[in-house]
Amino acid sequence: MKRKYIVATDVGGTCTDTVVFARNEPIRLGKALSTPPDFATGVLDSIGTAARAMGMERDDLLRQTALFVHGSTVVDNTIFTRDGARTGLIATAGFEDSLLVTRGAYGRWGGLTEDRIKHPVKTERAPALVGGEAIVGVKERVDYKGAMLCEADEAEIEAAVRKLVDDGKVEAIAVSFLWSFYNMRNEQKVKEVVGRVAPDVYCTLSSEIAPTPGEYERTSTTVINAYAGKIARSYLADLERLLAGAGYVGPVMVMQGYGGLIPAHESADRSIGMLECGPAAGVIGSRALGELLDQPNVIATDMGGTTFKVSVIQDGAIEYAREPMVDRFHYSQPKIEVVSLGAGGGSIISIEDGGTPQVGPRSAGSRPGPVCYGFGGEEPTLTDVFLMIGYMDPKSFLAGSMELDEARSRAVFEDRIARPLGLDVERAAIGIYRIAAAQVTDLIRQITVERGLDPRDFVLHAFGGSCGMLAGMFAAELGVKRMVVPYTASVNCAFGLISADIAHEYSRTVALPLPQPASAVNEVLAPMIEKARAQLMEEGFEGARVRFDCAIDLRYSRQVHELTTPLRGDFPVDDAALATLVGDFEDLYERKYGKGSAYREAGIEITQIRVGARGLMERPEIIVEAEEGSDPATAQAGRRRIFVDARDAMVECAVYDFEKLRPGNVVQGPAVIHSPITTIVLQDRQSGTIDGYRNIIIDLA
Repeated sequence: MKRKYIVATDVGGTCTDTVVFARNEPIRLGKALSTPPDFATGVLDSIGTAARAMGMERDDLLRQTALFVHGSTVVDNTIFTRDGARTGLIATAGFEDSLLVTRGAYGRWGGLTEDRIKHPVKTERAPALVGGEAIVGVKERVDYKGAMLCEADEAEIEAAVRKLVDDGKVEAIAVSFLWSFYNMRNEQKVKEVVGRVAPDVYCTLSSEIAPTPGEYERTSTTVINAYAGKIARSYLADLERLLAGAGYVGPVMVMQGYGGLIPAHESADRSIGMLECGPAAGVIGSRALGELLDQPNVIATDMGGTTFKVSVIQDGAIEYAREPMVDRFHYSQPKIEVVSLGAGGGSIISIEDGGTPQVGPRSAGSRPGPVCYGFGGEEPTLTDVFLMIGYMDPKSFLAGSMELDEARSRAVFEDRIARPLGLDVERAAIGIYRIAAAQVTDLIRQITVERGLDPRDFVLHAFGGSCGMLAGMFAAELGVKRMVVPYTASVNCAFGLISADIAHEYSRTVALPLPQPASAVNEVLAPMIEKARAQLMEEGFEGARVRFDCAIDLRYSRQVHELTTPLRGDFPVDDAALATLVGDFEDLYERKYGKGSAYREAGIEITQIRVGARGLMERPEIIVEAEEGSDPATAQAGRRRIFVDARDAMVECAVYDFEKLRPGNVVQGPAVIHSPITTIVLQDRQSGTIDGYRNIIIDLA
């Protein structure tokens, strides 16, 4: 049997999405409810829905699959729900409290909303993932150049491990020693002892997971990896077992937060890389779509069941987070910048003290889910509001596989929200809808207008199962002229998985003041590139399918924060390339901190050298369909009352079946378009054209 398919599945908080590709075949989509805590079951359910859309059985599809690509929220969920392994920390004696102190006073409000930051005296540090009673110090010391000043004693290490395992009952151990990224010998000794004394305990070393300066961030990164590592390893093992049982015999590649794929066995040991891997895949998918449609400047928005996420792509370049955080914990790992808000289809609507309505951040998830799901939900959500204002069809949800209970939604919403506000159900639902639109509009302004970017210079991409019902509102408010709702809109993160490459990140901490001969940089780069080349060759990539992207962290002398600056040109680096690097750094510096802020006279130093190694994946060719006439009449499925913002009223409008719309058809708003896996609402004076890729290109008047 020919193995020709690439299957990508992304697990979200509410739904699990699948995309299936094959050369010279249309893209096929699948969607099913997520199944916490056993998320792997939902993965197979989602693949099954895609297989049925292809007229196949799930196992037949998997037997014909050459590559399975995956993204999951399992690590994010572990951190947010505090459901990870009981973790211990072994630190350099005298520095046991580094994790608890965080980054000084900043730790009291880091990661909080603006409203809570206004009252810093009332804030507290987030409780650490490792309690003080589970932190043990070991006498050891390496200096800032990597010289061994005090070698750790094996007997003391064993006593520390036994104390954590026997007395503390820990299931995972994080090890973070001072300057270990220059000399990892003492940390390696701890790992050897753990392997001998407690082989079932998951052990993570800072010198392996985060070999970078910054004592708190490095320790926090190592602790997060240990805390979630055992669960991630178990999850991926279960997933591989289930896939194999269903007939799949190929590799499982897992998405990372920096936008690349790595093998599952490697991801199991680097669980922290899976943080926000779904949103990262979504950004990769948006860039791929932008390249396809000749749209280099994109505001990528994504609203699923739990959160609203937004990122910006400028001139085809993706932004990376300077100080990544999960919950309220910093970590040192490259990550695509995605700003999020706790507002999605499953976001719970409540009335605050004082009578103010609020959307999110709590979510009903998939179980019990929104009231209309009928799974026992008793708190109204944004999905219930979409249903009550006419945007959702109770009989077409998830391709008709599940009927929504509108009567129950109305009854609960009236009791919990409308009556306390002194409004009828319809006016209250409209008000909540507008609040949600205002929240996401403000978030987009934060990463565009407040950073000197004009949204009118960008095309807005609307992804996610819920975004198409809200995007017409917030796009108009931002002044955006064109919006794209892709054919893969509600499974965009899964589409992004297909668009990603195999990617490994390597880094080396150095202290090199500039000017510096190119040979000093090449001396550091050479072993990293050779290691990367060997890794990619082992995975089947060589020659033209291998690409290396080098970057260098630079800062002005005596400053604390660095800027990662791409290194232009080929390896080995020459002196001209280093001179260009300095100019690029100063351009980036002034772009970030303002014109005139660069000050070369202060001196510039290199603090870190990075290599991104890419194994370039083969992209299946997407079929372009021929355009037909502009009249969408044959796709009209009826008429229904929906909320139209410009008229501030419920208005009877045309409803269209997306599956019957043909390339070239033009739908005039106000209107609703239902696809098997999402809904798109066109507001007044908006027109949507179906292009040859079956995307909906919406022009806003």
